[in-house]
Amino acid sequence: MGEPAVIEAAYAEPRLRVLFPFPSHGALTFHRNTQDPWSNDLPFIVGDVESCTVYAPLGAPQRVLGQSLTPQEAAALVVAHLPPDCGPAFDGTWPPPENSIDRTSHRAAVPIRAVRTR
Repeated sequence: MGEPAVIEAAYAEPRLRVLFPFPSHGALTFHRNTQDPWSNDLPFIVGDVESCTVYAPLGAPQRVLGQSLTPQEAAALVVAHLPPDCGPAFDGTWPPPENSIDRTSHRAAVPIRAVRTR
């Protein structure tokens, strides 16, 4: 399970809400598709309510995009670094089938669900 404050901040961002979230080991990654193998080409957040770091995808020349951020700042920074053609996530594996003209022909993914905190 992910950090509730980070998940809630991501859910508040409409462009992140349509991607497939994957919380694991303190990180919240976002994907263009819903089944393994995932896209793994988008920035992601590592952190908690106290402090977050935003990382670029593997292979990017600048790996750390921001440090010591609030969850809201981290989510906004991820949005600022999304490719223009990103979203909504489609149901299937990555990459999309070659005969697919665009990803919108796939079924929409289940969006991020809001997490209730006490």
